Amino acid sequence: MSESGSILTLNAGSSSIKFALFDRAATLCETVCGEIESLAAAPHFHAHDANGKVIAEKRWPAGSTPAFPAVLDELITFAEAHLGAAGLAAVGHRIVHGGPDHIGPARVTPALLAELEGLTPLDPLHMPLNLAPIRAMLKARPALPQVACFDTAFHHTLPPVAQRLALPRAISDMGVRRYGFHGLSFEYIASCLRHQAPALSRGRVIVAHLGAGASLCALHDGRSIATTTGFSALDGLMMATRCGLLDPGVLLYLLRQGHGADDLEDMLYRRSGLLGVSGVSGDVRVLLASDAPAAREALDLFTYRIAWEAGALASALGGVDGLVFTAGIGEHAPRIRADVCARLSWLGLRLDAQANLTGEPCISLPDSALDVRVIATNEEAMIARHTETMLEHVTAG
Repeated sequence: MSESGSILTLNAGSSSIKFALFDRAATLCETVCGEIESLAAAPHFHAHDANGKVIAEKRWPAGSTPAFPAVLDELITFAEAHLGAAGLAAVGHRIVHGGPDHIGPARVTPALLAELEGLTPLDPLHMPLNLAPIRAMLKARPALPQVACFDTAFHHTLPPVAQRLALPRAISDMGVRRYGFHGLSFEYIASCLRHQAPALSRGRVIVAHLGAGASLCALHDGRSIATTTGFSALDGLMMATRCGLLDPGVLLYLLRQGHGADDLEDMLYRRSGLLGVSGVSGDVRVLLASDAPAAREALDLFTYRIAWEAGALASALGGVDGLVFTAGIGEHAPRIRADVCARLSWLGLRLDAQANLTGEPCISLPDSALDVRVIATNEEAMIARHTETMLEHVTAG
């Protein structure tokens, strides 16, 4: 297989699909990115070039929502028309859960797809959404190589003690353990640190992936040794609509009060977190602009929980040399960064307030005990790299 064509990356969520095109002949340069939004209501397809210019757009009217394969076909048709003769070389997918066995990217085959469908009980909310584009692509372009890239894979380096839950061994044998998520983002940040700060990358670093979904990862020499998410993406930090760490006794109490499993699932995933505490919004930008006392309370709890979990990860690392903020909130909310850093001043962290406000790559003062940085994450680029590696293996084979 020649190194020509482009890699299409797909990151499917509950109501949208993010996509990007990476040119193989130009060292995986991202040439196009976009999204298909509002899948369940009135789908909106839009694509942008490398300069942010809209190069394609289509809207479906509300009430006439097309079937998912038809929406995806719109994307494929656009990609092939845009690329011309070079065409698509492969498709890379973000898959949230790889279970205990998938510790690296894998070429999609019927056997792998069946295996991943068997993992759905481990993550019934995300896995069906992740697998739907794979099935649709198999029907639309069966000869096109597809690669599954797992969010849990980066955390396979967690030591056994960091994976185990204090439950009966029979439960552990069912696959109930700590897996960790946001792995593609953490892996990308680790790769950036190797280039931007080689000495720091070999040390002890906490990465704060702060977005609608949020988690922390403790890196030692670029490898994950602890993380705040566990068996599910509900654990750890408070998030936009997810609760984070919760005493399981609360769930037992609510069950005995008549709340069913479906209601509890909806509450934990969609009605808790920043939205639940504030009663205003799950969007940090809205809360920062709000004068409502409950909005301030929600943000205080958010930064308290980040600092609390960071302290635990510092213990797991045996000390900490650096802190990296990334993802939507981590990259664009200086007030949140400042509040977190203030709560971690006991570690010897000293924030450069001006650098933080202007969004400099390094936001710590020279005499700070921690090197604090802001690095933009790019999960799509990580998916493209993994897909390229799989294509190279096919060529070598």
